This record gives sequence, structure tokens and C-alpha cells, in this order.
Amino acid sequence: MEPGEALGIAAQIAVALAGFAGVVVVFRREAVHEWSEIDKLRLRLLLANSILPLGLSMLGLLLLTIKPMPPGIWRWCSGIAFVANLSFVTVTTKMSRRLDLPNVQRQPETRFIQYVFGAFGVAAMLLKVSNIALVGGFSPVFAGIVYQLVTAIAQFARMVLLVPE
Repeated sequence: MEPGEALGIAAQIAVALAGFAGVVVVFRREAVHEWSEIDKLRLRLLLANSILPLGLSMLGLLLLTIKPMPPGIWRWCSGIAFVANLSFVTVTTKMSRRLDLPNVQRQPETRFIQYVFGAFGVAAMLLKVSNIALVGGFSPVFAGIVYQLVTAIAQFARMVLLVPE
């Protein structure tokens, strides 16, 4: 599969996931401003993990239109994705710590999900760094986008399946 095709498919999935976030909001009984803080955080995570891969996919598609294709195109994308993801992780961590949700964080399934996705997130970040420094290929960039889409899918499933708190 060519990079342009893969990025186009990833962008379509990201748009669908962002739309699913709207579906979640519409079918809840109360308005968003009446939601618990943890549910608002989950919605933010879903939206961010949908919008960020969409933006990165669109950036990659934009750079693919440059003729001749720049030799460091995937290094650039990895660098931009690394900075964007690091900013996202920093903001999300601060928001979740501010909530001070010991009961939610003590739940075994919540901790398991955090550790699993955290480990994969670290792996995705290391792939981006190695891509900037050594590889310069498309696969590490796309792996980061796929990681965020899978995270958004998991967040969507949690929002749909969990009882509002």
C-alpha cells in the first residue's frame, strides 16, 4: 500500500471516530457541562485521539503533493508528530492529575488499560525518535497514527460500554 492511500484511510477513520464522539454526546441524557469530570476527560481523549491523527494524516498527504518529494519527508512528519504527541501527553497528564480520581484509578481494568496504552504510547514515541535519527521511513510515522486511532477506538468503546459516573 502506498503512503498516500494509507494516510487517506487513516484520515477517514479519524473523521469517523470524531463523529462517533458526537453520537456519544447526543445519546447521553444530560448535557456535556453536566457530565462528571472523568467522563469529560474521556470525551476529550476520544476527540484528541481522533483529531491528532487526522491532522497528521493531512500533513503527510500535503507533503506528498510536493514534487519532487522531499527526501526527509517522513523525518519531518515524525518530528511534528513527536512534538504534538508530547504536548498532548503533557496536557492530558496535568488534567487527569488535577481531577484527583483515586477511586477510578484504583479500578484494576482502568489501571490495566492505562499501563497497556502507556507502554504502546512510549513505543510509538521511541519509533518516532528512531525515525527522526536513523530510519526516515513511512512505517514509524504510520505506526504512531495507528496507535492513536486504536486508542480512540478503545476510548469510544469505554464511553459507550461504561455507565456514566
